[in-house]
Amino acid sequence: MEEKLLTYSKTERNTFLVSLLGQNILYGIVTAAFAYYLQFVVLIPAAVLGTVMAATRVFDALNDPLMGVVVDRTNSRYGKCRPYLMVAPGLLLITTILCFWAPFGVYTRAGSPGLVIAWAVISYLLWEIAYTIGDIPIWGITALITENDAHRNKLMSSGRLLCNIGIGFGYIIQPLALLLSGSMGGELNSFLFVAVLFSFLGSALFQVFGFTAREKITPSEQPVRLRENVKILWSSRPFRQILVSGVLASPKTLIMSAIFPLFTYYYASKDFMTLVLYLVPIGMCLFAGMFIAIGLTPRLLTRFSKKKLYNYSNLIAVLPSALIFVLYLLSPAGMTSWYNVSLLSVCFAFVGFGMGIPMVMQSVMIADCVDDQEYKTGLRPDGVFFSGQSFIAKMQNAVATMLSGAAFACVGFSDQAIERVNAFIAEGGVPRSNPDFAPYMMILFFLVSVPPAIGYLLSVIPTWNYALDTDEHRRILEELNQRRREQRQLSEECI
Repeated sequence: MEEKLLTYSKTERNTFLVSLLGQNILYGIVTAAFAYYLQFVVLIPAAVLGTVMAATRVFDALNDPLMGVVVDRTNSRYGKCRPYLMVAPGLLLITTILCFWAPFGVYTRAGSPGLVIAWAVISYLLWEIAYTIGDIPIWGITALITENDAHRNKLMSSGRLLCNIGIGFGYIIQPLALLLSGSMGGELNSFLFVAVLFSFLGSALFQVFGFTAREKITPSEQPVRLRENVKILWSSRPFRQILVSGVLASPKTLIMSAIFPLFTYYYASKDFMTLVLYLVPIGMCLFAGMFIAIGLTPRLLTRFSKKKLYNYSNLIAVLPSALIFVLYLLSPAGMTSWYNVSLLSVCFAFVGFGMGIPMVMQSVMIADCVDDQEYKTGLRPDGVFFSGQSFIAKMQNAVATMLSGAAFACVGFSDQAIERVNAFIAEGGVPRSNPDFAPYMMILFFLVSVPPAIGYLLSVIPTWNYALDTDEHRRILEELNQRRREQRQLSEECI
């Protein structure tokens, strides 16, 4: 029976993974470096940045179901997802570069500070729209290029692995910009140069899958309107649970966005070699834990239910995440010792492990919800359901931005204060040794520790009694595949 199931070719698998790598290089450039660039280079006040960027992300997230409807209503000779994969890379290339171009200069020295903020908001909103045009189709197509559940799970696991490698490229941008800033006349120019370089690389890789993808599963013939799709979304209890879980998990994304300011100011004092010395071992442990978890997920899925795997993998990261701040409180000025660096590396490895599995499981469980809806209604809302994944990511970024902006504003680590710290560093000072800067150092450790721990705990509340059992989904998929075989036989007999 398994041999008769339609599935992707090796070429499709490989180009899908290459494209995900490219897409997430572009994603990593913005998510890993853009907030740092705006707050610590362009010097937009933390409270303003947090509020404005969060509002932008929420606005764009609310538009995701609309893009999902557009995808589901697309009926072309190339399928319903592939046309968007052919145009999105070019749009992302242009908008990513615009994000790191500062035509009005630095906020604290600009003639019109409002224009600095307006440019940041508009360029980021354009980037979000371009990203959505490519993100929903590239994940939605995973439910259309194979009928084999095991193949789909493996593809999503491998895809998540390549996603995180791509995002890792984004974390190279800030150190490279710091390294090149002296020879390029400052960080404004060096950030733009590195962003352009990586944007062309990411866009070129992202483009390849659009030329090779072939959709195997016939989409629903009857178009569905936006209101009907929203009803379908909310009527699916398992999808609702995933959606709420993802939003409640938002604070845990702070560990990825706040890690650069932490290492740049506390550990490295903006020195490139020192940054590498500390960031490489701790960052490698974080990503190693994540990659190991992602690689193990397909095997773990053969032994554990999806509900248990999702919930317990989140809980694994709670204590290691909280321990990071405890270590800082025990030794505020001594976190550079080999002992504390070793303990931090272990904590980050467990945190990475707890991040990796839920990343894969979220995509797998959303794909299961699509199957469940086709079984119940005859409609396959691939685009709309996978718009939920994009919605979750944007809401997580919005909440994380709002929390970090509020936290930085509470201790005054913003615009002019950052200029003072930068001037202190330029004179050879080390911020962690200056009592005046102690609140700033404390908030950096707090943001990568306490909110993420809370996010991991909150994320399991909606899914503790997850509605779509693994065995039930297996039965649903077997019946769906039987229906598809019968339909193909009828079509062949008519021909």
